Amino acid sequence: MKRFALLLLPLACLAQTPSGKRLFEARCAMCHGADAAGGERGPSLIAHPVSREIIRNGKPASGMPAFAFSDDEMNAVVGYIESRAPRQQKAVEKTVTVGGRSIEGLVQNESNFDQQLLGRDGRLYLIDRAASRIESPEPLSFASIAQPQEGEWPTYNGNLNGNRHSSLREIHRGNVSKLAPRWIFTLPNAKRLEGTPLVANGVMYMSAANEVFALDARSGRQIWHFQMPLTKGVIGDAASAINRGVALLGDRVFLVTDHAHLLALDRLSGKLIWDTKMADFKEHYGTTSAPLIVKDLVITGSSGGDEGARGFIAAYRASTGEEVWRHWTMPAPGDPEAATWKGRAIEHGCGAPWLTGSYDPQLSLLYWTTGNPCPDYNGDERIGDNLYTSSVLALEPETGKRRWYFQFTPHDLHDWDAAQPVLLVDAPFQGKPRKLLLQANRNGFFYVLDRVSGEFLLGEKYVKKMDWASGLTQTGRPILVPGKEPSEAGTQACPAVEGASNWMSSSYSAATGLFYVMTLERCSIYLKSAAWWEPGKSFYGGGTNRVPGENGEKILRAIHVATGKIAWEYPQIGSANSWGGVLSTDGGLVFFGEDSGAFAAVDAKTGAPLWHFQTSQLWKASPMSYRAGGRQFIAIAAGGAILAFGLPE
Repeated sequence: MKRFALLLLPLACLAQTPSGKRLFEARCAMCHGADAAGGERGPSLIAHPVSREIIRNGKPASGMPAFAFSDDEMNAVVGYIESRAPRQQKAVEKTVTVGGRSIEGLVQNESNFDQQLLGRDGRLYLIDRAASRIESPEPLSFASIAQPQEGEWPTYNGNLNGNRHSSLREIHRGNVSKLAPRWIFTLPNAKRLEGTPLVANGVMYMSAANEVFALDARSGRQIWHFQMPLTKGVIGDAASAINRGVALLGDRVFLVTDHAHLLALDRLSGKLIWDTKMADFKEHYGTTSAPLIVKDLVITGSSGGDEGARGFIAAYRASTGEEVWRHWTMPAPGDPEAATWKGRAIEHGCGAPWLTGSYDPQLSLLYWTTGNPCPDYNGDERIGDNLYTSSVLALEPETGKRRWYFQFTPHDLHDWDAAQPVLLVDAPFQGKPRKLLLQANRNGFFYVLDRVSGEFLLGEKYVKKMDWASGLTQTGRPILVPGKEPSEAGTQACPAVEGASNWMSSSYSAATGLFYVMTLERCSIYLKSAAWWEPGKSFYGGGTNRVPGENGEKILRAIHVATGKIAWEYPQIGSANSWGGVLSTDGGLVFFGEDSGAFAAVDAKTGAPLWHFQTSQLWKASPMSYRAGGRQFIAIAAGGAILAFGLPE
């Protein structure tokens, strides 16, 4: 039996009308119940905002037909649905007694096993009825983000250094075979989640486009939900309803929206505190990735990587949403760096810094990667290196002033932007300890930089299918192979447009000295065209095709940081279209989304397979680990759900 749902607009108590009630009962009640609270064939419509567009156009893929209501009929039906909300959504006030302790408050959610209660004292209480245990989350300080307590995951990669490595070891090589799902939470309106959940003080925060869920991290039970409608007219990645996560600080949760706004929500209730407009989405801007917290600043970058919008990184005051600084990632006409943009493309040159950056508290330096120049495949109107695209920038977090930069791919013609994670690692290099920056770049080279100065230290190929450059100079500049530029007839070059890797997470283990990354062995045919920028359209200047007869292959690789050589690899059978990243742990494991759709773990030293759980999903997210209720969990977004795995009790 098919099920369907309505997506919703912000709730407003419109007047109930008899005609609205009759229309709803005649046309909608068969699926959603006469009181709009849900029926056999459809979900409740009163727990979310109501979308007139969905009612009018339907959702054929979900089995929902279109309804040809007149404007008056539409107003009446929506009014009836919204008039039901106050009675149905009112929280229940209770006095709860656990272990001899009584707490008064509003019940957010409950079952026979647990309860989530917002106390009269303004605190959130997570109640485990079976264990007679109560936990109450505290506000999250920046010190707790800069040096997370073991088992916390308070920022996008778990650590500000960008290294998706967990010190937890309850789950290890010897017992990982016993790992099993502990809970599942499905986000009703999501299809393919790309985000990473955060966990702090027992609460998990997970986002989709323009919405956030707070969950009890022990059970996956919902505490609160915030949602605002998707924006009409957004283009590019933001139009695909992509969101990769939130940020936490104090009593607030921070979310970027599809139309380039930054929101602050109350950590306990999900209520909106402030809303700051970062840029005008009508100028091709959007935002998609998790912000980064540095002291009292919320820092994020624009998306719109192929849409002709000038990229920027900006910092906002966490308390008020006030903009503190803005760093443009490409010059304006007349700036000194404009000399690296000879031609008219500088007017729409892109360079969007759309992936979450990294931060070194000791050096007080912020590291952020930048996107490709536009048009992507035609460089005729942007002669030069096109600073500061396809680069990593080291910025002073208080002012946004650039300390140094390194450009991985000058005058990029293949859409190999640098929006991959940069890992900040302290490790021996060439016989002495160094502060390193590591990245497996989309262009096929693995890079090691000195993160204090930006000095190039090492660059090695990490995929076999890489033919656009023969190597790197002593300063890290690529040595180009002639004839690999896009052409009107089409030019085959490697790696593929997806890159040797991409935005999915990588990790480093100090115990093994290895860097772990999901890689792609594939090429593309790159085409060039004279198509120019137009409002409302992307700005590619060409396109790409698959190489006929080439299937591609996903391979998990471990790289020796000291040499750049491959230590081991784990090839996978599949379509090579997955986008899942990796997580390494002190349990000697590497978890990853395998190309067949399985969630899997291998030995961090050898790459030997140890465990898998088949989800049959196309991976779009990276795993994380946390501790809640005294137990370690491994969690990942699969399709439209969060899966949390743990050992048997």
